[in-house]
Amino acid sequence: MDLNKKNIVLIGMMGSGKSTIGYLLSKTIDLKFIDIDKVIEKETGLKIHNIFEKRGEAYFRNLEEKITLKFLKSKRKIISLGGGGFLNKSIKKETLINNISFWLNWKNTTIIKRVYRSKKRPLAFNLNENELKKLIIERSKIYSEANFKINCENLTKNMIVNQIKNLYAKN
Repeated sequence: MDLNKKNIVLIGMMGSGKSTIGYLLSKTIDLKFIDIDKVIEKETGLKIHNIFEKRGEAYFRNLEEKITLKFLKSKRKIISLGGGGFLNKSIKKETLINNISFWLNWKNTTIIKRVYRSKKRPLAFNLNENELKKLIIERSKIYSEANFKINCENLTKNMIVNQIKNLYAKN
């Protein structure tokens, strides 16, 4: 394998499986897995929803940008962005220039089922189903700029991992 191989960056809505797929992928291709939300939680000593509650979204987004950009400049890692990470212009630009990105795409109804009223999802918790659907549609326009779109709906976790692995090997 090429030693200068780019990072694999997983993007998608909260609840799309970025953390699970990133972890499984790291076990099959032996690259270190970085979950940006987990790094933020470790650095602050707070869960994401507590950061939103205590310090606000602006504080979180600022920290997310700083931490994410640091990891995006590395090589040969699997990086799972937070659901809103790719919406940040600096993060998106760095992701598209120096990394290979994969959008884990699901039907709106699947994502809504997974995150609706979840206390762990601060942005989703206060939204009704229509507002959540609108958020998914808005973000999907930006996620669609990823290098690859994986339609996950009828795939097993292993099938998703294998698709990413095969596409990555060709790039």
